[in-house]
Amino acid sequence: MTKTLFYLIFILSVSLNTFSQKKIDPSAQEIYKAKTLKEKYPDDPIALEASTDYVSFDFDKKTKKVTVLHTMSESMINMDSRADIQKYCFYDGESRIEEFEITYKNKRDAGFYIRDEAYTSNDLFHNDSRVKYTGLDFPLKGYKYNTKIVKAYDDVKYFTKLYFNDQYPTVKKVIKIEIPYWLDIELKELNFEGYDIKKHVTKDPKKKVNIHTFTIENVPAMFKEENAPGPTYIYPHILILAKSYTFNETKENIFNSTQDLYNWYKSLVNSLENDNTSIKAKVKELTENVTNDDEKIKNIYYWVQDNIRYIAFEDGIAGFKPDEASNVFDKKYGDCKGMANLTKQMLIEAGFDARLTWIGTKRIAYDYSTPSLSVDNHMICSLFKDGKTVFLDGTEKFNAFGEYADRIQGKQVLIEDGDGFTLQYVPTSEASFNKELINYTLTLTEDEMKGVVEKRYNGESRSSLLYYFHTLKTDKKDEFLEWYLNKGNSNIKVSNINTSDLLDRDLSIDISYDIEIKNAVAAFDNDIYIDLDIDKQFSSYSFDKRKTNFIFNSKKDLESTTQLNIPSGYKVTHMPEDITVSSKNYDISVRFSQKDNAIVYKKLFKIKNAKIETTDFEEWNQCIENLNNIYNEQIILTKQ
Repeated sequence: MTKTLFYLIFILSVSLNTFSQKKIDPSAQEIYKAKTLKEKYPDDPIALEASTDYVSFDFDKKTKKVTVLHTMSESMINMDSRADIQKYCFYDGESRIEEFEITYKNKRDAGFYIRDEAYTSNDLFHNDSRVKYTGLDFPLKGYKYNTKIVKAYDDVKYFTKLYFNDQYPTVKKVIKIEIPYWLDIELKELNFEGYDIKKHVTKDPKKKVNIHTFTIENVPAMFKEENAPGPTYIYPHILILAKSYTFNETKENIFNSTQDLYNWYKSLVNSLENDNTSIKAKVKELTENVTNDDEKIKNIYYWVQDNIRYIAFEDGIAGFKPDEASNVFDKKYGDCKGMANLTKQMLIEAGFDARLTWIGTKRIAYDYSTPSLSVDNHMICSLFKDGKTVFLDGTEKFNAFGEYADRIQGKQVLIEDGDGFTLQYVPTSEASFNKELINYTLTLTEDEMKGVVEKRYNGESRSSLLYYFHTLKTDKKDEFLEWYLNKGNSNIKVSNINTSDLLDRDLSIDISYDIEIKNAVAAFDNDIYIDLDIDKQFSSYSFDKRKTNFIFNSKKDLESTTQLNIPSGYKVTHMPEDITVSSKNYDISVRFSQKDNAIVYKKLFKIKNAKIETTDFEEWNQCIENLNNIYNEQIILTKQ
């Protein structure tokens, strides 16, 4: 009897599992849809058949803050034979995740274990971010899961934007925002041009809300490309600008204006004690034997650059509030806000007018006409002197006084000014400011080229070299210079390296050395074949499949001249064709000539705006193809 009962239970269990599996296995229609979507999105493993963001607001009477509830629902379909992905959501001290569920297409719980861990990043020393996540395995083409995540914000000021694009392509995206009558929120539509985004606004008198619904179909995934512009430049999104609320017939501003944003920032600054006792002796040491004000400022600024280690730090309010100057001084490390505050306090101690300054780097598309916490991500120090403003960024380790990294050039800044504020712009530099000069003077031996090389680095080409050089241990610097100059190529030997003062960031860097180049010369009968170019700049910068602008870390101006002495008894019988291309974003010129008894090979590369735009790609790619043809083409000398 027992065996019979066990057998019946086993058969019933198998039958139920088979029946249940049939309910979640993909149908023929779902498999066909997955194939159709894969044709449209060949580079993606899954697609979102539907994605809905539902946002509502409430008021916390205890904290007197506007709260946010953000519900994200998705229906996923697998477009490959199988796929494994992670589904995740971040939160921090100002938010929490109240629901995180994964279900099959029949709405049954899929049984995935949801992990909850602290989030670490190589870019951040410490932060209070956490992540909830799980791994999803799609065993078959057309397989589906539904996800629902509910995220709550304790303060509306930290809820700043909503994107239409996702990590994966989306068949239909809906963003629905319910704004209560008592709350004044502007929904700023950005980058909507070129997208068929339908907008519908209705009222619900019973709930006393205005309902804003945005719908878009066939949304591609966010681009997975390096050196891309910040997402605020290229994706359609809604900026959430919480202006004010009315409670008990009293209106309270949140960020109704730039002044409100500044007031909140300034309240954090005003809470600092800034006891400068511990920094007085160091300031005196850096300035007491100096009569020139600029030198005093440089001594302080460079001391911060050289002695305070930059470590990004995001932890609740500390992500916005500067650390005490004395803390940064004692610890010898700080984030951008702490380093800016230390620079400010040391300069004030020396008798100068220095102020904290908020700024968004070039990764952010907004300026301070948009009062939002999303407008900036960085802090520097402004110095007012002789009717001029000089910006000091201690995180840029080898920028000279009065020089600015490309990432902040041209950006608007918010400068503290008592109860008010000042708006200015960081000056911009031309590409020529970063001039890099290379001169080779070479002669031929039996099977190699030998000669001398002279290089000069200015601006950001200089500061980036100094940064990498000084991050190495002392006993590795000679090795680094040798590796840097021969580019790790075992066919290139460098020796007798001489440099200018690598501790003086106010001067250009000059490097000279001897060079021997093997396997670049081949002789057959009466001909000598020469690979003259050993640097091959930009050879890999072809953008055939790229979808976004390519952003360089700085503007570039490279001038390279190679002079090869022609051996006695030989004449030039072949040189590559020249290239000359000029556009608004770049100039490229490659020229070969013969002067007296030498071949002169001259290259000019100028990246004027630190970017190559998608509209440049066709011409740029052709230019790079022609350039690589030159790199692969040999100069031929023939015996007379």
